Amino acid sequence: MASSNPRHETFAEFKNSFAYGSRTDLNFKFLKSLPSEEGAAFLQQLLWKVGDSFVDGDIDRLVQHVYEGQVQAYAGASHWTYEDGPFTPLEKPLAACRLGLLTSSGHFAAGHDPEPFGVKDMSQAEATARIDDFLKAEPELSAIPADTPMEQLRVRHGGYDIRATQADANVVFPLGRLRELAQEGVIGELAPEAYSFVGACAQTRLLKHAGPQWVGKLKEQQVDAALLVPA
Repeated sequence: MASSNPRHETFAEFKNSFAYGSRTDLNFKFLKSLPSEEGAAFLQQLLWKVGDSFVDGDIDRLVQHVYEGQVQAYAGASHWTYEDGPFTPLEKPLAACRLGLLTSSGHFAAGHDPEPFGVKDMSQAEATARIDDFLKAEPELSAIPADTPMEQLRVRHGGYDIRATQADANVVFPLGRLRELAQEGVIGELAPEAYSFVGACAQTRLLKHAGPQWVGKLKEQQVDAALLVPA
């Protein structure tokens, strides 16, 4: 039976709902940055390409189309754009450097849950539902020993689809790959600890308070360079 008071959703509301809205498929959060006309054209072409892929089984066209949509959506100036920034060249070859790892992927080691907002064993679904709370809070840094087995890594982040990194943490927390590079001599060595935090956070607090403190942690580990991985 039809509702007597149906809620009609506009197209603009629909496309915007993928970016921390009522829908949780953040793979398409870039739609919010597209004007409605461009967003509609993107989705129409996507459906056409889905039909073509039914015929020949080729999904590369879908990946390329989504990639092109992201480029189109993010081509404009970012709110967090700065006229200049510090640049410090490496003073020695990478093969002689101690490398630190810092990601915004939301990883932590098993048994060391940061328990956001005091919630024990918060689920990914709850983290997604509480994204507005994360966006207002100062981020908390998780320290992960560099020798932590990959199967002992855990992840929670309401700002992106974590399924890929659950299958392989190296997607956004490349600790395993960096250990291999250290063994091969591509980099000198890894810092004793790697770090991760939930990047969907209060950006001003990150820049003015948390970030400078974290730089101090990296300096304490005497790193020569740090790999920063956004999620």
